[in-house]
Amino acid sequence: MLKCGCAREAVERYGDMLYRICLLALKNTADAEDVVQETFIRYVQKSPDFLDGEHEKAWLITVATNKCRDMMRYRARHSTESDELLFGYAIEKEESGILEALMELPDKYRLPLTLFYIEEYKVDEIAHIMGISLSAAKMRLSRGRKLLKEKYRKEYM
Repeated sequence: MLKCGCAREAVERYGDMLYRICLLALKNTADAEDVVQETFIRYVQKSPDFLDGEHEKAWLITVATNKCRDMMRYRARHSTESDELLFGYAIEKEESGILEALMELPDKYRLPLTLFYIEEYKVDEIAHIMGISLSAAKMRLSRGRKLLKEKYRKEYM
């Protein structure tokens, strides 16, 4: 087993990825920043042992998504960021329509699609990270794709 690396290295390596995931989940920059910060605080406090870099990455994503869920429960009444700010994170203008449609999906579909297509996780890894069964992860990806396709087509017809 590998001992966890320096916290500074983990922040540099995974900070942007965690921020993107949290921003998509929470739709609020301040909340996303808070969750990323809390995730790294837990990383330092727990000082877990990891098998490899992928195990470390999965652990950080799991902690961050759990903290996002907790925050959504307690801060549901807070307003979200403007769509223009969120779309600024799209790589190209053509992708902003897909990002807009993705942002409109329910949380339970948005996170697996983000992990699968943006962070390139496998379905079994997504199931583990989200704490759901493999079949539930497959179903959420399937339903999420279908909803995304419907929303995206409505916008551009």
